[in-house]
Amino acid sequence: MRQHKVQGQRNLHPHLDTYKMLCAGKKSYFAAAVCIITVTSMLAVSYLRLQRLSHQPKVIQEGRRCRGKIANSTITALKGNKTFIISPYFDERESKVTRLIGIVHHEDVKQLYCWFCCQPNGKIYVSKAKIDVHSDRFGFPYGAADIVCLEPENCNPTHVSVHQSPHGNIDQLPRFEIKNRKAETFSVDFTVCISAMFGNYNNVLQFIQSMEMYKILGAQKVVIYKNNCSHLMEKVLKFYVEEGTVEIIPWPINSHLRVSSKWHFMQDGTHIGYYGQITALNDCIYRNMERSKFVVLNDADEIILPLKHPNWKTMMNSLQEQNPGTSVFLFENHIFPETVSSRMFNISSWNTVPGVNILQHVYREPDRKDVINPRKMIVDPRKVIQTSVHSVLRAYGNSANVPMDVALIYHCRKALQRDLPRESLIRDTTLWRYNSSLIMNVNKVLSQTMLQAQE
Repeated sequence: MRQHKVQGQRNLHPHLDTYKMLCAGKKSYFAAAVCIITVTSMLAVSYLRLQRLSHQPKVIQEGRRCRGKIANSTITALKGNKTFIISPYFDERESKVTRLIGIVHHEDVKQLYCWFCCQPNGKIYVSKAKIDVHSDRFGFPYGAADIVCLEPENCNPTHVSVHQSPHGNIDQLPRFEIKNRKAETFSVDFTVCISAMFGNYNNVLQFIQSMEMYKILGAQKVVIYKNNCSHLMEKVLKFYVEEGTVEIIPWPINSHLRVSSKWHFMQDGTHIGYYGQITALNDCIYRNMERSKFVVLNDADEIILPLKHPNWKTMMNSLQEQNPGTSVFLFENHIFPETVSSRMFNISSWNTVPGVNILQHVYREPDRKDVINPRKMIVDPRKVIQTSVHSVLRAYGNSANVPMDVALIYHCRKALQRDLPRESLIRDTTLWRYNSSLIMNVNKVLSQTMLQAQE
């Protein structure tokens, strides 16, 4: 480090010489201003070069074998540090880096270092990390973070360790497998990411209906970050995992942090909002970056319903044609209160299943004056750098709001406008277009899961 600083100081002297050459003898204010701007720019370039040098990987040991214990938990706490690692991902969109999705204390974590062990030569490289805490913390002390490290030029490391110091014993540090190292052809068109299933979740019927609607609309994969759920819900998840539709990511965040079930900080001593939802969403995007053409970000009680197209594929083809260069498509959320029911589709065999029957809820709340409806997204994951819940924070390409006459989010939940009479609600039976396939598919799942549950 000291060598780099000395070298940097030497590199500043030519700029002083340049200043004398450019500015000596200049009398006008304009000439003086030009000189100041020129020299300031040169100093800024030198500073950025020094910063870049400080983050370059450096060899600290040679002839070593990589022996650290490989981490196999979804969330790994770093010892003596307010840092939690979810997973590292290879990212070469701008430069050759390892990007670790993590959770950090936004004030107390000042510096981290990536330790790369390169085989077969056994060289250990240490690279100073850039810690980028996401802007959407909503007041909580802990937040989602990108921990970004430049990789060694002549090495494609398969694993990385993270430490708060550039000194130590790599054998004592957990090793994390770097995902997305190999580019893959897309195995699916649409992956749905559902973050943070928690609170002993037991809305079984609505969950099955949502899953079957996702499949009808074109999803081949649903990734669920599961904290906990009911015993019956476990049976349903097991069915979908065995079917090949669902991938479960264990999400024991409350084993590490005091979690809130609310999205904004309430001064109640909690550490992170909504069970770490934002971190899970970012991990889901990177996890599916090389295997899914699109990623759908919504909750289990939300369905993006096309109004002009039969499914997501034809809808997205049309939207991409109309919006070239767009990588993020935002769909407006509309509440269909679960307290207002239709008499249609009152299927007796479903009445014993816990949860809401969405086919009976086709009345949506009208827009509120001066209130913007939140949105959820379908994104090209390879163009997203960071996401929040209702918009992306950083991405390549544009974002586009999808008009309501093209698609909307059907969101069946408790009413937001509780005092509205029934006649003030808007009857919207778009969901019923799919009723035949949906009923048949739900009955098939129930026949297998409910029978197993009774055994």
